[in-house]
Amino acid sequence: MDPRTLETLRAIGTQGGVTAAAAVLHLTPSAVSQQVALLQREVGVHLTERVGRGLRLTPAGEALAEAAMDVAVALERARAACDEFLVRPQGVVRVSAFQTGAQLLLPALLTRVARSPLLAGITLECTDEDVAQDDFVALTDRMDVVVAHRPDDGLGWAGGGAVEVVPLLREPLDVAVPIDHPLAHRTEVHPDDLRDLPWIAVREGFPVATVLGAVGARSGSAPRIVHRVNDFHVVEALVEAGHGVSLLPRYTFGGEGRVRLVPLVGVRAGRRIDALLRRDRAERLVVRRVLDELRALAVEIGTA
Repeated sequence: MDPRTLETLRAIGTQGGVTAAAAVLHLTPSAVSQQVALLQREVGVHLTERVGRGLRLTPAGEALAEAAMDVAVALERARAACDEFLVRPQGVVRVSAFQTGAQLLLPALLTRVARSPLLAGITLECTDEDVAQDDFVALTDRMDVVVAHRPDDGLGWAGGGAVEVVPLLREPLDVAVPIDHPLAHRTEVHPDDLRDLPWIAVREGFPVATVLGAVGARSGSAPRIVHRVNDFHVVEALVEAGHGVSLLPRYTFGGEGRVRLVPLVGVRAGRRIDALLRRDRAERLVVRRVLDELRALAVEIGTA
């Protein structure tokens, strides 16, 4: 079996169809279909089935796609065995992060990699990708390292054994109020203190929305949401102008002084920041070196 054809089959499963898989693999949908047809003839069983106007993997296709990841891991492990003998391994590492995670981590990560003589052969390519929580794992097909966030008490990441999860840090979420707000001089606030206040919330499906839901459940009163904005910089500006209160991440926004961040007690208010990698990409030496720097940086931030 051709490893590239196996990767095509696996991409159909993780991306949810031929068109999305083609986009990730930089192929045409026709080429993806042809590769799957070739693989299907080779193994002698149906690997896909039509659902509406799309395709999904059959149980046999899912089993082969899972085995395809094992093949990819073995190949990358073999390459890494040789790379270990290089003083300065070379390669491009693609890193994505949700927007405020990018603000918090990427500038310092780029600096660390650029200043290390041992990492001189590594080129970082960074981008921001802020998606709903359920969509972060799919990004690992396009990116080597995906910095993602989830609620404190939320479930882990989907993806089974194909994705390696590396915990980076926990960032508290504080209540953001205008600097002249009655709560601004408090050392902490309880959910009961927040009843009937106008809230600026993120869209449903994003981690902070889960925390705000917990605030409402604890206070016994549903939050009065007046605006839904996902860009925290816009949220900060709205809070500063007195158009509502919100939840903002402490490490990212705590030192700017435009709003007052007040710790929230009575609810576990925070988000977990993790690095997600496909298991085969995690075997690459250049990826592991970048991941080591990312973990060290997260420790510095969490202990500052």
